Amino acid sequence: MKKHDLMVNLFFLLTIVLAIVFFIFSKEIVFSSDSVVTTVQISVCGNGVKEGGEDCDTNDFGGVSCTSLGYTSGTLTCDAACDYVTSACIYTAPVIIGGGGGGSTVLLPTVTGVSFSGKAYPSSEVTVLKDGQIISMTMAGPDANFLVSLSNISAGNYIFALYTEDSQGLRSSLFTFQVYVTFGAISTVSGIFLSPTITADKVEVKKGDNLAIFGQTTPNSQVSILVNSSQDFFASASTDESGAYLYNFDTSVLEEGDHSTKSKVTLNSATSNYSTAVGFLVGDKNVSRQPGADCGNLRGDINCDGKVNLVDFSIAAYWYRRTNPPIRVDINGDGQVSLVDFSIMAYNWTG
Repeated sequence: MKKHDLMVNLFFLLTIVLAIVFFIFSKEIVFSSDSVVTTVQISVCGNGVKEGGEDCDTNDFGGVSCTSLGYTSGTLTCDAACDYVTSACIYTAPVIIGGGGGGSTVLLPTVTGVSFSGKAYPSSEVTVLKDGQIISMTMAGPDANFLVSLSNISAGNYIFALYTEDSQGLRSSLFTFQVYVTFGAISTVSGIFLSPTITADKVEVKKGDNLAIFGQTTPNSQVSILVNSSQDFFASASTDESGAYLYNFDTSVLEEGDHSTKSKVTLNSATSNYSTAVGFLVGDKNVSRQPGADCGNLRGDINCDGKVNLVDFSIAAYWYRRTNPPIRVDINGDGQVSLVDFSIMAYNWTG
């Protein structure tokens, strides 16, 4: 056979092979024998039709749903890669109670929630906020320990915050943290240590006179007090059985002008965050501090963080038309939380 004829035959054979391959991959072909059946099919994701190799396509799931995939309920969706998206599917696992000895079996859903525990002040009220909204309140025991559990919370990320209030109506700073709540489980946050309350007996103190710095925290603990000046000064005080502490600070070491003080507590090697700062003036006379003026002059700053925002609004909303609101919540001092208080808050709003 001539070389030219051989090349022509090879070219013709290659053309036939390529045609067969193209035909296989452009059509659905079923090859069958006694024991093997093979299907080859090209699918196009995004054409709205569920085809071979795709879980789904747009709204075509081929009859599959959350429940057929083993979930209790929910909505199945399809992503751009034509794969199932089950994030909106819900599964409630049963808990079997009883059933032994021929008794009936009760099926209960699992609980999704979060639990908080830590130290506040003896017999103080602890408030819990979720994403800036009050969702629960509990009482600490005589030993200042508290435990609060929240159930039936949807799984997801949340910003939680806790604060407490002492026997004089002074409020701790917010203890804020982020928690991811896992579906079907109780997420536990322990070791919370709320900061002390703090105030001073004067808004202005005559240079050289003592300034009484006091507040409340856990009992039988050690409080560190920081006085801010051009040079910071530190002092310490012990708390009694009720968690109260007092330190008389000699202002002769301070220059005249504005100053502030804050505190933190240590117990059994655990230390809280610093409290909110309380301002005072060193001058030529003594001016007593009025009740409720414990964390600055910004009216409406209920949680004493130097801002008037949604957290303060949430706290005020909780006390709306309730009896005996705390001093800082009753902004205009008429014995109730009303629209007047919200108006004052709006005027001083910082966001």
